[in-house]
Order: sequence, then structure tokens, then C-alpha cells
Amino acid sequence: MSQVLAALGFGLVTASILALSSVGFTVQFGVTNVFNLAYGHVMTAAAFVAYVINVDVGAPIGVALAGGAAAGAIASVAMNRFVYRPFLRRGATLFVMVIVTLATGAVLLNLLEIVVGTDFHSYRLVEESSIHVAGMVFTPRQIVIIGLAVGCMLALHLVLRHTRLGKAMRATQVNAELARSCGISTDRVTDVAWLLSGALAGLAGVALALNLTSFDFTFGNTFLLVIVAAAVFGSVGHVYGAMIGALVIGLASEEAAILAPTLKEVVAFGILVLILLVRPNGLFGRAYTQQMEAQ
Repeated sequence: MSQVLAALGFGLVTASILALSSVGFTVQFGVTNVFNLAYGHVMTAAAFVAYVINVDVGAPIGVALAGGAAAGAIASVAMNRFVYRPFLRRGATLFVMVIVTLATGAVLLNLLEIVVGTDFHSYRLVEESSIHVAGMVFTPRQIVIIGLAVGCMLALHLVLRHTRLGKAMRATQVNAELARSCGISTDRVTDVAWLLSGALAGLAGVALALNLTSFDFTFGNTFLLVIVAAAVFGSVGHVYGAMIGALVIGLASEEAAILAPTLKEVVAFGILVLILLVRPNGLFGRAYTQQMEAQ
């Protein structure tokens, strides 16, 4: 029983990191329809920016988190404006865009290797005592990660449901041409989607690095497949579906690790395959699209 509770605690932390990253991934995809396979490398770059701020500059980890989020946002907007958007304006197909994002990710990976090297790095953190909650054990930084994820999800919900920007993003997602004809600046909405996506990627990258204790130039991309699994689980483009996918996959994978650590990814992708067999469009799929059109 103690092992199950301990794994539940680890699962909540993993689900929190996965929620930040998969929601960021799906926000951008929902508005732009670009399957960004460079996303994991943006997480890695943001984590290293936070590392410089924390270790080289000597700033506290909270400032490093903010710096990582800003770095992720800037990198994502820059990638869209200078790489992806020119291809889209030339009529690139979805398949071509997947290849473009894959190539962009390869360039980022090699740049990261050149700049930061292949060594493992760690943030400068003060010693932490464990916190026991209902049989689960957390470190203070894991509590911060959970709180950060919950706060970001609530803030994103408020933006999407109760602001003009949120309505413009939802309208652009459903029908960009119609939204443009109604006076919505879809280019600006697209920039905002990339900005939000990059900021969440940056936060997720730093959170993942904090949870792993040490990290190298490949760690973000290693996590990408699990991010995609969570996003696809709830239907790519569906923010709340990504949240549910993150929670289900995060908890299930950590509970499976009780039997063998190698089962974590097996369970994640097993759940994904099962969902796609039962509902090929993901957990919400067509029902979500009809709801968006009605609004």
C-alpha cells in the first residue's frame, strides 16, 4: 500500500509536468494545425536558459523559471515567424510542415550540443526536507511544480473562456477564414498561440529538469513522445483533453513503475493505442469540434 501511495505522489508530479507541456503543445496545434516536433528541444533550450540564470548569474530558481518561460515563448514565436510561417504562406502541406518541424528540431539539437556540450547539469538548489501528505512524499520543489501546473491550467481556462482573446483563439481554431472575415486578426492570434505554447514549454522544461535533478541536451526531446501521447489521448487541439490525458498517463505510468521502471512508457503508449482503437479522434474528438462550432 505504501508503494502505491508513493507512486501516486510521483504520478501527480509527472502529470503536472505533462499537463504543462501537453497543453502547450495542443494550444499551438489547435490554432495553427502545425504538428511541432521541435517542441521538446524548445523545452531543453528553456531549461538551459534557466540554468544560466540560476547557476551562472546566481538568481533564485523562481527567477530562473520566469526566464525559462520567457525563453521558450521567444523561441517559439521566432520559429513560427522566420521558419514555419514562410512555408505555410507558400502553401506547404501538413506533411511538409511535419518534416520542416523535424528539421528545425534537428538544427536546435545540434546547436544545443555545440553550446552546452554533452555533460549533465544541475540547478543550484538549497537542501530540502521531505513533505509527507496522506502517505505520499514530496520535496518542496515537487510541491511547487504541482502548484505551478494547477495555477497555469486555471489561468489558461480563464483566458480561453472569459476573454476576447480566448474567443478569438477558439474562433480561429474552428474556422480561420471565417474568423478573419469577422475582423479577427488571425496572424496576431497565431502569434499569441505560439507565445503561450512556448511559455508553457519553457515552464515544463524547467520543471522536468528540476524533477530529474540532472539533465543534458537531449532530455526534452526524450519526453516529447509522452507529451504527444497525452495530447492525442484527449484529441490534439483540445486543451481540457490534454489535461485529462496528462493526468491519466502520468498516474498510470508511475503506478506501473512499481512493477518495473521500464513499464512507464509501455503503459503510456498502451493507453494511447487503446484510446485510438476505441475513439480514433481521441477522447473528445468530434464532440469537441461540434461544441466549438456551436460557440
